[in-house]
Formats: sequence, C-alpha cells, structure tokens
Amino acid sequence: MSVFDTACGQVRGSGPDRGVVAVLGIPYAEPPFGADRFRAPRPRSPWAGIRDCADFGPVPPQSAQLPGAPSWSPGDEDVLSLNVWTPAAADGAAPGGPLPVLVWIHGGAYTFGSGAQPDFDGAALARAGLVVVTLNYRLGFEGFGHVPADGADPCPPNRGLLDQIAALTWVRRNIAAFGGAPGNVTVAGQSSGAASVACLMAMDSARGLFRRAIAHSAVGPCYSPELAGHLMEKVAAEAAVPATSAGLAAASPQTLVKASDAVVDAYRQNPHSGRHHWDPVLYGPVADGVHLRADPLAVLAGGAASGIDLLVCHTTQEYWLLDAVGSSAKVTTEEHLNRFAADFGLPDSLTQGYRGLMPEAPVGDVHLALYGDLMFGEYSSRLADAHARAGGRTFLSRFARQRGGSEPVAYAWHCADVPFAFGNLGEESIRFLIGGAPTAADHHLSARMTAAWVGFAATGEPGWEPLGASGGPVRTWDAADTTRAPAPGHWSDSGTVRTLWRSFGYRPLRP
Repeated sequence: MSVFDTACGQVRGSGPDRGVVAVLGIPYAEPPFGADRFRAPRPRSPWAGIRDCADFGPVPPQSAQLPGAPSWSPGDEDVLSLNVWTPAAADGAAPGGPLPVLVWIHGGAYTFGSGAQPDFDGAALARAGLVVVTLNYRLGFEGFGHVPADGADPCPPNRGLLDQIAALTWVRRNIAAFGGAPGNVTVAGQSSGAASVACLMAMDSARGLFRRAIAHSAVGPCYSPELAGHLMEKVAAEAAVPATSAGLAAASPQTLVKASDAVVDAYRQNPHSGRHHWDPVLYGPVADGVHLRADPLAVLAGGAASGIDLLVCHTTQEYWLLDAVGSSAKVTTEEHLNRFAADFGLPDSLTQGYRGLMPEAPVGDVHLALYGDLMFGEYSSRLADAHARAGGRTFLSRFARQRGGSEPVAYAWHCADVPFAFGNLGEESIRFLIGGAPTAADHHLSARMTAAWVGFAATGEPGWEPLGASGGPVRTWDAADTTRAPAPGHWSDSGTVRTLWRSFGYRPLRP
C-alpha cells in the first residue's frame, strides 16, 4: 500500500488496483458541528502517525439512500473529506512531470449525494492520465440554510460552497504529493454540482484555485436572501424551534433533515404553492452580494472569470429522469401546463412555441421539454454564451444518446452523461440510467467523452473548436458524434428553441 505526505500528516491508500491507487476519506477540514456548526470550515488539525484511508468517509446529513453509496447515520460528524485516485506511476514524482487534476463536485439538489457514489469512481480517469478528486460538502440546511445573525457572530450563507473552496485549497497545498499539478486543476460537476462550479467561477474567494471548469447540466438561478430567509422560517416552524440562530443550533441535524423533507412534501401536495409545487428544492446558493455577488450568469457576463476555460454540457431530455423517478408534478392537461408556465413567469410565446415544435406530442412531454430547458438546458447554454462573449474560452456540448428507439427505455436524460464521461458504464447502480447493460457503441461513446474530459483538463482542448462571441460549433454526443452549429428540425437540438427563450430572463429567485 502507498503512503502519501500531506500538510496534516501521512495517509495510506489502497492498491494499486489495475494501475491506480485510491486514497479515500481524507479529512480536509474540521467536523462542522458543535461550536463550528453553521460556520465557515476550519482547516484540519494535524494527526500523528499514518492515517489509513482505504474507506470513504461519512456522508453529510441527508435522508437519501443512493444505490451503492454510503448513507448518513445520525452522529456522524467528520463529514468534510475527499478522495483521491492517482496512477500508481504518479506515486511521488511522476515520470514526465505532474499530472493534470480533476476535482469533482457531486450534484443532488444541494440536498443529497456524496463523493462516494459508484458512478463517480475516479479509477478510469486516473488510468487515462488524471489525478481525480471527489469530495463531500455540507448539504441541505447545514450547507445552504439561512441562519439569522441575532447579535451573535454571523453564520455565513453558502457554507457548502465555502466547503468546496476549502477542499480546493487542500488540493492546491497537497495534490503534488499524489503526483498532481497544483497549477493545472479543473473543477467539474453536474446539476447542482455544475451550478456550484459556476458559482466558484464567480466567487472572489475561489480565485486562483483552478484554471479550468466543466459544468454538466448546470441548474439555475440562485436564491435571493429573501427567499432563503422565507424557507428558513418554514423549516424552523416544521422543526418546532424559534427561527433564530440559537433555535436552529438547538435543533439536531436529523431534526432539520426531517423538517426539510416535510416542507418539501407539503409543497408537493399543494398545487397552489407556486413554483415550489413543481420544483420543491429548498436550498441553493444565495446571491448575498458578499460571498456570491450575483447569479453566475451576470458575473460571468461581466468577464470576472474570463481567464478560466469552460466546458459546458447538457442532455437533450433532462427532465424525463425527474418524471421517471417521481420527482416532478405530473402535467396531463393544457390547464396544468398553463398554470406551470404562469408559476414560473414564462411568456405565452414559450409554451406556444414548444407546442409548435412538438405538434404530435402529449402535453406531458411538452411540459418535460419546456421544464428541462428552463432548469438545465437553457441555463447551461447561457452560461456558455455569457462566458464566451466576455472573452473566456468556452466549449459547448449536448448529450443525445438514448436507448430504445421511439419508445426509449432510457432517454438522454439528467445524469445519464456522467457515467459515460467517468468511464464507469460497468457499475450496476447506473443500469437504470443507461437502460441496461452497456453496448459496444456505448463503450465507444464513453471512450470519446472520457478523452474529451482528459484533453480539456490537460490542455484546455476537448477536441472541437470553442465558441466565439456570436456562437460557434456545438458537439453532440451520440452513437455517431456531430460537431456543428445547431440545426433546425428537432426541438432538443434546434437553434429555434434557443430563439424562443430570448424573451425570458433569469434572476435570483424570490419568495
């Protein structure tokens, strides 16, 4: 087994296994509980001797139980840890110099997930020439809930983002010991992890910690402080505690998880609760004007991150997954569709335009197409547009692979692209996402997507030309890849659909 020196002490990983050493559950900050609860993360204190790091660390408080991944146990406190996969040849000084580093931020609606999920195993990317890091960060109320100052020391918003910055700081200081290049770090994520990446690009406190960014299916926009405060009051009431700093601190993490789930369920059951009925996500980054000055769209448009290379991807049928797993309210009539559009402030031209592009589709499919683009597709594309127009090197791609012909068993839906890029198609836990055992064509597609990530992380070149200020080529990932300007003819890969969104603006969400 390999031993590595870090600033806090030595760690021992497992392997090598097929040429890769895994070092799991390395603490990067102090446990965020007790006096440190609701505070910014503190650097980890050193330890004596060699710390065995053959197993993933505890996951942050959450109610989700994800296939193949550890679940949270009340009482687990040492939740701020990260995992490193490195080629065995990179143990110490790598021949030919240090390797590019990819740091992965998991998604999960800022409420669930961890860096220990099987589809995020970094071994395949490490065999391709990267040092890979996945991490845990505070979720739910612990990471993103509003905590009033109440005359006490203020508890910062966006604590989950501050945890991510602490992990990137750890990478900058320690990754050379694992064969990685501290000056060649790419931060990557999907869904809320991709939106976290966009926030990190916009945050002054993350400046200089990475030089490239990958954002798959970024979701937006951010929350306003007013919305964060409003949701805090609902959670506090459900938890039967005062909506104060002391009251919230007195509630256990388990109590706040249960209260949050109860508030979500109430929104789901109430069709008159506005956009939260359709999308009952309680937590997200807060555009507080200090830690996060504004929504990343606005910050990137101002050129604040123009020195960072950006690779954006979204799937062409994002919301079909949320529908399949029961996370989306059903739309079965035109009345439902119109109410959905009104709750999100969508102009009539959008719903009419989507109906025109999908004349034979059931109303539920029109809703899913519209919703997926609202939450993921259009927001992701606008991040790419904003960054490119501000002078940042930007690459845009779409994942269109589905399985099953006209009646797919797996759509090109949310999350399906991730195991392809990680090279983890053999994981049993992702069979539902990709529609069964992978085919030879799937393995070829995965190899191409993995190569794009590796090329981008190493040199900033994924394999196609970047966008210009007025647009440019878009890579479509499918059985046969294409790289071209979007062509009319299909709503999910059409320049027409982008035109429909021109009358809609994203801004921080309010109560």
